[in-house]
Amino acid sequence: MPELLQESERRGAVLPLGLAEVTGPSMVPTLHHGDRLVVQYGARVRPGDVIVLRHPFQQDLLVVKRAVERREGGWWVLGDNAYAGGDSTDYGTVPEELVLGKVWLRFRPRRAVQRSPFARVRWVLSAVRPVLTDRSASRRLRAR
Repeated sequence: MPELLQESERRGAVLPLGLAEVTGPSMVPTLHHGDRLVVQYGARVRPGDVIVLRHPFQQDLLVVKRAVERREGGWWVLGDNAYAGGDSTDYGTVPEELVLGKVWLRFRPRRAVQRSPFARVRWVLSAVRPVLTDRSASRRLRAR
């Protein structure tokens, strides 16, 4: 199942930034269900970047995947969780016009069960992280 996102696109804004929420396991361990993402719409995509795109067959559905390599016809994208599916192995290359933007930051919301001071400190130290480019994605592609 592809990873669903709720998008808040800012058309005509000064900074082409938006927020998205991750639903599903296809990008574990990089992203988890419930994570919030800061997305730069229209950003230049390079191999290894985590991107937001429209699903090729259901264009009202937004997906977050890792851009692995540029191929004829668009981007080959894969989820970081090889067992989740819902990527280019299912639907082929994604045309460039369906790629919306690049993910820059991940914000992990605090869970209600994190009440102890130690749990709150751990959350503060790990809540906001940059989503880094993974250049080793092409090795995973060859392994499949």
